[in-house]
Amino acid sequence: MDDKIDEYIEKQQSPQREICKKLRQIIFNTFPDIKEEMKWGVPAYGNGKYYFVALKTHVNLGFSIKGLTKEKIALFQGTGKTTRHIQIASLNEIDEKQIVKLLKLIQET
Repeated sequence: MDDKIDEYIEKQQSPQREICKKLRQIIFNTFPDIKEEMKWGVPAYGNGKYYFVALKTHVNLGFSIKGLTKEKIALFQGTGKTTRHIQIASLNEIDEKQIVKLLKLIQET
């Protein structure tokens, strides 16, 4: 685990801090050996395949959509050409099974 990411998470306000901690835990539980780094000013994983960013009212868990079909891209929010995301505004909104499914979907590409 990267100390810079610990710092990023700890400086967030609640509930974003707790959401970030939970997302980080889910990512490491899914891929124990995944590379974690600060990239684009936010925590990133798997050489940029995943990231999360704490915003004013929620956290975005972002995914690289390179190589995905239109049907698979439709599983995500946003309109980015290279990345899409899911928004999480509270711990109660975290659907761990769905997040793991999306993480694995991206890992396969």
